Amino acid sequence: MSVTKKNVAVLGLGAMGTALADVLLAAGHRVTVWNRTAARADGPVERGARRAGTAAEAIAAAEVVIVCILDYADVGALLADRAGGEVLQGRAVVNLTNGSPEEARSMAERVSALGGAYLDGGIMAVPEMIGRPGALVLYSGERAAFEAYRGVLDGFARSVYLGADAGLAPLNDLALLSGMYGMFGGFAHAAALVRSAGGPVAEFTTGLLVPWLQAMCGGLPAMAAEIDSGDYGATGSSLGMQVAHDSIGALSRAQGVSDELFAPVFALMERRVAGGHGDEGFAGVVEELMRAR
Repeated sequence: MSVTKKNVAVLGLGAMGTALADVLLAAGHRVTVWNRTAARADGPVERGARRAGTAAEAIAAAEVVIVCILDYADVGALLADRAGGEVLQGRAVVNLTNGSPEEARSMAERVSALGGAYLDGGIMAVPEMIGRPGALVLYSGERAAFEAYRGVLDGFARSVYLGADAGLAPLNDLALLSGMYGMFGGFAHAAALVRSAGGPVAEFTTGLLVPWLQAMCGGLPAMAAEIDSGDYGATGSSLGMQVAHDSIGALSRAQGVSDELFAPVFALMERRVAGGHGDEGFAGVVEELMRAR
């Protein structure tokens, strides 16, 4: 299906912004680029983009404005510029800058007050993945803007719209990263244990760990259902049984491996059991995390 060509501005030409601009150019969109350090626009301009002297000039040339800069404070500074703010009327701003849900909601209010439509986005990919299978971008904010420019956005990655609350994209972005870093932490601890005994980490990872984790991931939807329902009945391995012995911590100490990645998880499990929930499954630990609110 052909995509209607659009006038698109890209503000910010770091590695990610440049990757976004290149995908837009390859799709045949009319692309205007701006970066505070002007030389960074040289590559996209050589590949067919138009160089803008100011952010306001780039915004004026576009129907949809893609922003990918350092942080929300810098985005706010661009919008605070009188010329930039005046030309937002009737344009869609897609902010792909990393930030918090509250920052996204505040930015949505600012753009709306200036007459623009706002989408916040969370890029779940590295620059090399943009425009290729496996990349994912989360969006939240004005649905009408998402639908109007989905043909543009789908060129970057698989687009997932989460809802009208602009804060949903950064919230889910950070939640996904939390899951990723938890997995990486578990891998690092497992690798340290294997290495401490002189074992080959690569062989352990491909032959044992990856298949094991893939099998364990199959149980996550059932755990998620328990969390949504608040019913944490154990289905084979209760928390009480799991914390009866600190076997992983003991092995780590015996092997001269720090247990600082695993110990906080074990402590949460112990606390849940101490609170009278030893018959639950692991998903019940979420309730201990929620107590910090």
